[in-house]
Amino acid sequence: MNTKLTLNVDKTVIEQAKAYARQHKVSLSKLIESYLSSLTSRKKTAGLEITPLVKSLSGVIELKGDFDYKREYSGFLSEKHQ
Repeated sequence: MNTKLTLNVDKTVIEQAKAYARQHKVSLSKLIESYLSSLTSRKKTAGLEITPLVKSLSGVIELKGDFDYKREYSGFLSEKHQ
């Protein structure tokens, strides 16, 4: 359930945050919600906190069971540096 929140923030900070949100195609409300969620989240994996953005991207791409990311990355680097 969403609840309205009123904040007092420096005008310059708001303008910069709006520009950042526009550039990343996300609403300012969602940006702030994600930030607050990342601050209050206690879930950690191997000592590293998983950000809301990374959580939202989990499962976006399906790979074949035999996908070898090391081989693919090695091939990418070889092509890049030729």
